[in-house]
Amino acid sequence: MLKLPVTTVALIAVCSGYIIGPMGMASVNVAIPALAEDLQANATKVGWLPTLYLLSSVMFMLPAGKLADNFGRKRIYTLGIALNVLASLMCSLAATIDGVLVWRFVQGAAGAMIFGTGIAIITSCTPERKRGAALGIVAACVYIGLTIAPAIGGWLTELFGWRAVFYFQIPLCLALIAFIKLMLHGEWKNDERARFDWIGAGIFALFTLALVYGLSLLPSLSGALLLCVAGASLLSFLVHQSRSQSPLIRPQMFKESRVFSLSLSTSFFMYASNFAIIFLLSLYLQYIKGFSPAYAGKILMVQALAMAIVAPFAGRLADRFESRIVATIGCSIVALGFVLLNQLNMTSTATYIVCSLLLVGFGFGLFSTPNNNAIMGAVKRHEVGIASASMNLSRTTGNLVGMSIVNLMMHYYLGDQSLSTEQNSALMSTISLALMMSLGFVLLACVISSLRGRQLSSLE
Repeated sequence: MLKLPVTTVALIAVCSGYIIGPMGMASVNVAIPALAEDLQANATKVGWLPTLYLLSSVMFMLPAGKLADNFGRKRIYTLGIALNVLASLMCSLAATIDGVLVWRFVQGAAGAMIFGTGIAIITSCTPERKRGAALGIVAACVYIGLTIAPAIGGWLTELFGWRAVFYFQIPLCLALIAFIKLMLHGEWKNDERARFDWIGAGIFALFTLALVYGLSLLPSLSGALLLCVAGASLLSFLVHQSRSQSPLIRPQMFKESRVFSLSLSTSFFMYASNFAIIFLLSLYLQYIKGFSPAYAGKILMVQALAMAIVAPFAGRLADRFESRIVATIGCSIVALGFVLLNQLNMTSTATYIVCSLLLVGFGFGLFSTPNNNAIMGAVKRHEVGIASASMNLSRTTGNLVGMSIVNLMMHYYLGDQSLSTEQNSALMSTISLALMMSLGFVLLACVISSLRGRQLSSLE
């Protein structure tokens, strides 16, 4: 039997999970109209489908990274895949929209365990000189998952119904668990186990819950009060972490490295701009343009396809050139794509949308790997688990904030009405405002990325 190097086996295991996870997450977006019709879900609850997944991912990302450092990155990664199997099964069997929402929350926790540890596994077993290329391959696999997700989601929904987008993940995850158990030998964790900070985890959970629910209730007084609770909770979390003997994350890491802190900030704004767009464009293509789920899926896959093609090359560029330059060029190209998308109206053609998404995808592919490489290269080796979790936390928090603001827009324009072609004008207003917000986020990311400075050393 051919014995592969552990680096290769780890790359296969992580890349497989990073294809399956995004594929399962993004395929749901195409199935949402069919799911909403079958379960008689209103616009508000439809908006919570992607939001609850992200909320859970953000809540559990730092705890997952800390547990991985303590008990083993491979172990937590594998448990995350197993939890995803359970959540996918229960979503596919749900009889009400509330049942789907509960298990989407659980699925988000599984995603935190997977995405909060995968990059740390790769960083732990890959030589530094090859890290950018490895991260480029991992990023490409994420985008491959996102590329095929809309097409698979549309195809499964048309042939078998919306439940198929959940249960098709189950055999893939089971096969991956078997591969890890049989082929990936060894474990990566810290030499000394630190005490888990339950108080810090609880404070951070309160922050995320208050933030997301508060945004959904604006402009009411209760929404404003919850946002105040969120701000106070975040401040308390940072103070507690700075004083804790075994923090989930050291706030000092942000002071120690300008590259680390500004790279995370850039990631936050880039992902805040992007996540809700596929969700909204799926509604645009199926309700306003009247396209089938399968055809809408083919259009939406263009962005991720461009990302998947560019990401490996961007990884090699990150090994040869300064990450700041490559990533900032990527941000600028994404901004150009959003300038085009901001001209979208009810008569825009599929070709126009495809061209706009190609630009966004090309720029995002050029941005993500150099930015990830800068983050992972700015910390010491014993903190790569926390750095990996922080990197994914910036991504998921950006996604969550962007999606929460879009939920607020949907509530303002659509309220509790069921989605239908009669609401096309209100839906178009929501999409237009969201695209303006996204462009603003990308422009902020361009500025922050250009200011991050030169990466000097890594993994000391």
